[in-house]
Amino acid sequence: MALQDFIGYIAASLTTFSFLPQALHTFRTRDVSGISLGMYSTFTLGIAMWLAYGLMIQAWPVVAANAITLLLASAILIMKLRYGRR
Repeated sequence: MALQDFIGYIAASLTTFSFLPQALHTFRTRDVSGISLGMYSTFTLGIAMWLAYGLMIQAWPVVAANAITLLLASAILIMKLRYGRR
């Protein structure tokens, strides 16, 4: 593995795993009151764009991190839309 890929995977792991505690908390509590719909919508779209970019340039650390983060962010966004209206 090339050094730049190794650094990319480490960076991707850190940023993706830093998102995990918030996602787990939201899944457990279903409390979305502190989540901004505008921010999460924009964030999720940005993650989708990073994923598309990573696929286009075949940057696998970018693809891996953003695929996982997109799944988590999309789930939280869906919960915000579903439970935020209560």
